[in-house]
Amino acid sequence: MTGGEHSEASVSDDSNSNNNLKVPLLPLQRTHTNLFTFKSLFTLSNFYILLGPLLSLLICLFVNLDAPKASRNMLAVIAWVFTWWVTSALPLPVTSMCPLFLFPLFGIASADTVAHSYMDDVITLVLGSFILALAVERYNVHRRLALTVTSVFCGEPLNPALLLLGLCATSFFVSMWMHNVAAAVMLMPVATGLLQRLPPPSEQSELVNKFSRAVVLTVVYAVPIGGMSTLTGTGVNLILVGMWKSLEPGAKPISFNTWFFYAFPVAFVFVICFWCILCLIYLRKGSATALSSYLSKAHLKRELEALGPMSFAEKMVLSVFGLLIILWMTRRITDDIPGWGAFFHGLVGDGSVSVMVAVLLFIIPNRKQEGEKLMDWNECKKLPWNLILLLGAGFALADGVQASGLADVLSRAIDFLEDAPYLAIVPAVTLISSIITEFITSNDATATLIIPLLYHIARTMHVHPLLLMIPGAMASEFAFLLPTSTPSNVVAFATGHIEIRDTLKVGLPLKLTGIAVLSVFMPSLGALVFGTNDGVQWMQSTPLLRN
Repeated sequence: MTGGEHSEASVSDDSNSNNNLKVPLLPLQRTHTNLFTFKSLFTLSNFYILLGPLLSLLICLFVNLDAPKASRNMLAVIAWVFTWWVTSALPLPVTSMCPLFLFPLFGIASADTVAHSYMDDVITLVLGSFILALAVERYNVHRRLALTVTSVFCGEPLNPALLLLGLCATSFFVSMWMHNVAAAVMLMPVATGLLQRLPPPSEQSELVNKFSRAVVLTVVYAVPIGGMSTLTGTGVNLILVGMWKSLEPGAKPISFNTWFFYAFPVAFVFVICFWCILCLIYLRKGSATALSSYLSKAHLKRELEALGPMSFAEKMVLSVFGLLIILWMTRRITDDIPGWGAFFHGLVGDGSVSVMVAVLLFIIPNRKQEGEKLMDWNECKKLPWNLILLLGAGFALADGVQASGLADVLSRAIDFLEDAPYLAIVPAVTLISSIITEFITSNDATATLIIPLLYHIARTMHVHPLLLMIPGAMASEFAFLLPTSTPSNVVAFATGHIEIRDTLKVGLPLKLTGIAVLSVFMPSLGALVFGTNDGVQWMQSTPLLRN
């Protein structure tokens, strides 16, 4: 009986064992065959994909520019690329690679020529700067800096207006050296960390709730304002500098130093205006009393002390960071005072310096683990290749407009602006640019779209192109109204502390203030820094492109 049971069990076990051998090691997923239907083709996404080539084909068939065939083909390529950019038919970096095959196919430029636009000194400037930014993020240097500055501005007793000014200053300074999105992502935890000391939103008084909104908005808007002040702060500045070099290769390039002398005062005035707007809207009498029981300098100091003393790696990253700034600022000081770049006969650019300093990060040890350096290549996988490809596409399109002869056509088409008063057109340019940027998610794409057009408008008006290109480019950073206008806004809305009425309430007066600031500073300080006082003389030295 027992033996029989045993034998039956053995047989059963054997059969189970055989059955188990037939079971696949990995679970099989049942595939559902989707029958193809013509209806699945008629989607909005597919329509946007077809729209680009369709517009390009219509231009090739029906548009006659009374110019070389290459200029018409260039217009077709621009229509294709911009349509895909604006509609997001394909991911932005994928669309940005299209000139690499469209230019040769349309007979505009060879593959080698267009590929060169995707790697020049401006692109290397971006690469080196972002590697340094990743090192700052890796060692939490930004958090220590934010807490230090905020604790200094907190006041004793608590002064909410002064605390907001400290947050503005911190966001402004950090974004001077890092891309806007990266700065917003890193600084938002500092802002929300302050808010964690406050009661939950549902339990907050009106005064405390208003202050909570103001703290988040401080990062949202101080970051893009700070990014305007240096070449590396935002991709828009790099696009402008790169396109200026492409459109006017014989003109004096815009160096880091030159841009800083103009843009920093502009951004400084702008951020002070922003702080005033924020205080007027969100701070009320009694705010200090309502917040004093939750926020104090002692709280901030305790959090700073919790980080511990600065490590060797943090000190080295800050030292390399300072070295980069010093080298940028002293490479070329003024026309009369040459910097250290003169020893290399002008062969060294800002991008050369950026990459050299970035290389140091892979040489200096961090003293955390044996043989480990301040940076390793795995960290560099976070590099913003989408921005790099977009920059390359912008430079390629600018070169194509010149080489194809489309620049001549544009110059003739906007002759009617020749007699327009400059003081009237600059506010109009900044207004249009700041409106367009609200509907194109990438500020960089907006700048790529409008900068070449502003260049040709300025030449038609017989004024220096930078007088229009710089305000138009900087205004493309004024994406202050809609949640989806720029990724930085999305970061803020993800916190749950602000609503669209907050961005409208602050963004609209801030946008108008920015337009006013640019309209005042460009004809005055800008003309002095960039040497644009005599537009007629400049036009004579670089003749207007006409047939």
